[in-house]
Amino acid sequence: MRLFQFLMMVFATVLFSCGSGGQTESSSDVATTPVDGGQATVQDDVSQQNIVQVAVGSKDHTTLVAALKAAAYVDALANAGPFTVFAPTNAAFDALPAGTVDNLVKPENQAQLRDILEYHVYIGVMRENMMREGQKLNQANMKNVVLAKNGDKFTVNGANIVAAVPCANGIVYVIDKVLLPE
Repeated sequence: MRLFQFLMMVFATVLFSCGSGGQTESSSDVATTPVDGGQATVQDDVSQQNIVQVAVGSKDHTTLVAALKAAAYVDALANAGPFTVFAPTNAAFDALPAGTVDNLVKPENQAQLRDILEYHVYIGVMRENMMREGQKLNQANMKNVVLAKNGDKFTVNGANIVAAVPCANGIVYVIDKVLLPE
């Protein structure tokens, strides 16, 4: 079932193909350029950015980007989607016990890292006007998060949603805590 969800997530992120800038290659460069890399390597300076491009362009999400790379999930979230990603800031990762992130990005802990990252991804778009108090969202790792209303703002499992960034393949909600599955 996990493999099926992962494959669905990969196919869903295909809709998210935007470039992060770069130089135009000449036709002679194209012939000698190796063809490796997935959807995240597509260059497109015109379209709206995808989730990965938004995260890579954010100085506040370098730890999240490093974790996505360590889990080999960059291409999955660059695909079509649609996805709703709850993206913890660097400060949120810094609030974890010392050494937690360094331990999670080790190759032998990739499965645990993937479970945590999948807990931050909802397959589909959940816009703010669709959110309801007490609403449960079944995440990519098959575990639920719960939305709550705090004044006029929403939280997800107690993490404050501090910003919303629409993307070509979904939406990114910036959150102030790392979501940890039970």
